[in-house]
Amino acid sequence: MLNKDLIKTKMRNIQEYLMEIEPVLSLPKDQVVSNIEKLWALERVFQLIVDAILDINIHFIRELELGSPDDLKSTFVILGEGKIIPMDFAQKISPVVGLRNILVHGYEKVDRKLFIESFQKNRQDFDEYLLLVNSFLDK
Repeated sequence: MLNKDLIKTKMRNIQEYLMEIEPVLSLPKDQVVSNIEKLWALERVFQLIVDAILDINIHFIRELELGSPDDLKSTFVILGEGKIIPMDFAQKISPVVGLRNILVHGYEKVDRKLFIESFQKNRQDFDEYLLLVNSFLDK
């Protein structure tokens, strides 16, 4: 059974993270790259947002018995197949998992300017995710 309170709490957390980091996201990327505290804050908030989204994805998958994901990235595809989010959006947003893994585990050197640019450019994907999940919960 879906725990809507858990999902809504995670969604509120994501909204708070986005609001808190907005001043940094609105800065020119060179200002962020040259300020290690701002850069680390951006990286950490990105991780927290993606982790909360993955928690929501996994909760849906388990409670609605949608199958077993091969990896964290595929949790988005499973939500697409389960009609929780559109499949095209699932495929668009799923690469955030790879970037999160690079940041957290240090698999590769992160191009900081590219990371900031990508976060700035795709920030609205997080808002869209929240809207889609909320819409599903309201059905």
